[in-house]
Amino acid sequence: MNNGPLSGIRVTEFTSAWAGPYATCLLGFLGAEVIKVESRKRLDHARNLSFSTGRRFTGPNESTVFNNLNLNKKSVTLNLTKPKAIEVAKRLVGLSDVVMENMRPGVITRLGLGYEVLKEIKPDLIYLSSSSCGQTGPEREYVGYAPTFAALGGISHITGYEDWPPSNFMGSMDLRSATTSAFAIINGLIYRHRSGEGQYIDLASQETIAVLAGDIFLDFFMNQRVPGRKGNRDEWMAPHNCYRCRGEDQWVSIAVATDSEWQALCRVMGRPELIEDARFHHPPDRLINQEVLDDLINQWTKDKDYYEVTKLLQEAGVAAAPSLSSEGLFKDPHLREREVYSQLEHPFIGQDWVIAPPWRLSETPARICRHSPLLGEHNEEIFGQWLGLSAEKIHELEKEEVIY
Repeated sequence: MNNGPLSGIRVTEFTSAWAGPYATCLLGFLGAEVIKVESRKRLDHARNLSFSTGRRFTGPNESTVFNNLNLNKKSVTLNLTKPKAIEVAKRLVGLSDVVMENMRPGVITRLGLGYEVLKEIKPDLIYLSSSSCGQTGPEREYVGYAPTFAALGGISHITGYEDWPPSNFMGSMDLRSATTSAFAIINGLIYRHRSGEGQYIDLASQETIAVLAGDIFLDFFMNQRVPGRKGNRDEWMAPHNCYRCRGEDQWVSIAVATDSEWQALCRVMGRPELIEDARFHHPPDRLINQEVLDDLINQWTKDKDYYEVTKLLQEAGVAAAPSLSSEGLFKDPHLREREVYSQLEHPFIGQDWVIAPPWRLSETPARICRHSPLLGEHNEEIFGQWLGLSAEKIHELEKEEVIY
């Protein structure tokens, strides 16, 4: 039982991939009851394939990716190409507080499950549509995945080295969009609590990424400049880079903002004479001489462990952190102590590593209560107990591939 802050809120989702499911997963961590409507006719591809790792799964209940994106949920199967399935879905929405969908704009409306239809069934419904570029505008029908969100949102253009093409981003873009969706739904619920009214939320993943790059907008608005790619370097701070450490592909990030931080770095490196070096005396000098400065720091870090460098500099008041790989994140002692990762029993996968909710609420903890649902695992409970369909009726709808 999850008695989180959203306990008592029921969410019905028509989502797939990452950007939709993770949004409702976050709501589930906070106590919402989430029902995932899916179908054997068109499976959520996360059940079969991991785009990030290239791994394929042998059955719809064996994906560790799907498990992490759909924790705490229930699953029903409805073939939404069948009119009878649409009617069942409408009855389910009538018992819900929130609907979320992330189909291409226009699809959910053509199916008969658009907001204008569903608000007649549930007037105070909070309904969020998540898409690549939004429900209106000339690009509304663009197909979108994480790399396109990043490109259309301006992040790709400014990320990379000066002589490299724009960077290609993967699933992290989906998760940022998902987090924004969860935030928007919670705001909708607060509005409903105050006013008693529902509302429609049009969320564009392009915009969720673009608004997180506000500085590039401001630079253009105010200075008519278009920032380019500059690797790890900063417009004002130097040193500001990743420096090689002992071991294969081990790096530490160091950023210096003030003269006092620069002086502390010099002392930790055992190079106090650099404090008075005219090449590095003030921030503009250090910016001009970044190449030499980076070489000096690399000479100091290259034989040291990145945690060792981090500890020495942090104790001196200098911003530094190990640049952690996925393996580094998994083994990081700080994240281990905070139990960011834990193992959860799954009936097909067995012991599976899952990622904890990203908040610590003192009075209403966010919790992982169960593994992701098996495909159609809750058909009998939801169609039978909630909607009152008899066992015979459920069997009939299964034969007709309505419940499918």
